[in-house]
Amino acid sequence: MHCYTKLLNRLLHSALLALLFIATAQAEGIAVNRAEARLSDDGYQLSASYDINLTFVAQQALERGVPLYFVGEFLLTRPRWYWLDEEIFQGEQTVKLSYNVLTRQYRISRGALFQNFAGLEDALNILSRQSSTVIPAELVEKNKSYIAAARLRLDVAQLPKLLQVNAMTGKDWTLNSDWYRWAINTAEMAASSKGQTE
Repeated sequence: MHCYTKLLNRLLHSALLALLFIATAQAEGIAVNRAEARLSDDGYQLSASYDINLTFVAQQALERGVPLYFVGEFLLTRPRWYWLDEEIFQGEQTVKLSYNVLTRQYRISRGALFQNFAGLEDALNILSRQSSTVIPAELVEKNKSYIAAARLRLDVAQLPKLLQVNAMTGKDWTLNSDWYRWAINTAEMAASSKGQTE
């Protein structure tokens, strides 16, 4: 009887480990958490926040000094029933996430601007918030409806050549959110913006 109890305990332990592994694997990747459009004096700006969970392979490469480049993409289109949607705005920005082995700090870089972090979680928290450049107000007609879209993806083309081969063939480097789309009504945005300023 004691032998069966040991076997049952081992089987339960193995099953729990398998479930934990599956849950961890499903949590890896990028997903849109929230997206919005804002109206300011300069024009419209799209923004999105993401849940980012690096894969084990990507995190190991980062901690060994391989920089990861993420591309935040934004689209604004006007639906047309008689033809393809009209593209009003398309923009993207690249953000570099790196780790300095000597200082043990993570760094987020946007062009010439950068910020250092003691922990990966803090760096990912900043990386998770993306905004488009300002869309000039004259490109967007008043009292019209538009479709905004946003996504964040790892740019595997900027990985070292040796890793690019693995990235093309394996799922370990698949860090892309799907396109997230939402409707924007410029009349409602203008009324909301006016209400906040009063």
